[in-house]
Amino acid sequence: MTEIPEAFSFSHTKQPSGGVHDGVVTDVLCPFCGCLCDDIKVTVTAGTITGVENACTLGAQKFLADTGRLPKPIRRDEDGWHEISYDEAIEYCVEILKNANRPLLYGWSSSLTEAQAIGVHIAELIGGVIDSTSTVCHGPSILAIQEVGHPGCTLGQVKNRADVIVYWGANPTDAHPRHMSRYSTYVDAYFMHNSFRDRKIIVVDVRRTATADIADEFLQITPGGDYALASALRAIVRGRDDVVPAEVSGISKVQMMQVAEMLKNAKFGAVFFGLGVAMTRGKYKNVRNAIELVDELNRFTKCTITAMRGHWNVYGSNEVFTWISGYPYGIDYSRGIAYYNPGETTSADLLARREVDAAVIVGSDVGAHFPRACCEHLASIPTVLIDPYPSATTHLSTVQIPTAVNGIDAEPGTAYRMDGIPLQTRQVLPCTTHFTDYEIFSRIYARLKEEKGA
Repeated sequence: MTEIPEAFSFSHTKQPSGGVHDGVVTDVLCPFCGCLCDDIKVTVTAGTITGVENACTLGAQKFLADTGRLPKPIRRDEDGWHEISYDEAIEYCVEILKNANRPLLYGWSSSLTEAQAIGVHIAELIGGVIDSTSTVCHGPSILAIQEVGHPGCTLGQVKNRADVIVYWGANPTDAHPRHMSRYSTYVDAYFMHNSFRDRKIIVVDVRRTATADIADEFLQITPGGDYALASALRAIVRGRDDVVPAEVSGISKVQMMQVAEMLKNAKFGAVFFGLGVAMTRGKYKNVRNAIELVDELNRFTKCTITAMRGHWNVYGSNEVFTWISGYPYGIDYSRGIAYYNPGETTSADLLARREVDAAVIVGSDVGAHFPRACCEHLASIPTVLIDPYPSATTHLSTVQIPTAVNGIDAEPGTAYRMDGIPLQTRQVLPCTTHFTDYEIFSRIYARLKEEKGA
């Protein structure tokens, strides 16, 4: 077993401003979900995290449950898995990307924006495809925004101004546990005297959730009924309730009229929508209709709409990809320029058509979430997984390269909150054993430039 080369050990001893040492680290950014809560307190004792304050259960578990991480890169051959050095793993990755005709770089939502930028440059250099997890998440939401725009705002505006809040196809109590206590339902507001009592919460979902239990109005719609309900509400807001039938998507006209009046009479309304809107029947057309409903409401009041993003830096991947290529995900450089066509250049479609002949999966568990045909193809081609922990994708891969965990023991970098606000992560533990994904991609990019004489 080869040790990490001495020539690259400098970055593992380099400390962030102020150093990493035992004690309490304050104002830590939680690297779990798109809320990016930045008020976390982490207690470090003898180089181990022993306490986490302010985080939700999911965020605290990410800080505390640091077991099962791979100590070194591993490679599979006919005799099974065996450890290799970082040099060997990176060289293998360079070789498969250099020799591939249709390489795919997928994931990126758990990487810092600095690493994501290098990923785009690698894809451009090798004529590959780069795609983020938004392709199977809020990709449809981005398509809707491209069509009709985005009347959005920061979460700080929602916190201080919104008196009517809608959660549509989203259950933040379980998926984003601190969203309501930091930005909406339970938080004090600068412009409201008694925000908790003054706010009204509307929940639209196909089932009664924990979030629905605390709502002032709960609209339990039939599955796939989002588009029809949004259309009916738009008609009512425009004063055309005469064309709305007695029931739409399982919701009575009486309740729709009540909800429309609540929204029109709001001082500031905020709509948050989840995958229950973006990934059900209608997909991006559902989101477009919801955005246009918000546009109609802005004739009477102030109203905004925001996607409940999942991975902690998935928004960052869309931002970075767009800065560099002009497109948010599913970017194909095989023509020598950036080309974007969801359904053609997105990961699941490429894998299902068996076009990809080499893949690098970054911080994503494709094996647990992609269709079987995609996973079978990944298992048949050279696949590198870059992830701190083993997952279902490990069993589809030829090589796995473990990394430091961004937001915990990796060096500080930038991530984007679900409302598009960039924040800086902190390093709470020193990392002396693992490369960061930024370092790994920097080395891969440098080697590929050497090989191509760029």
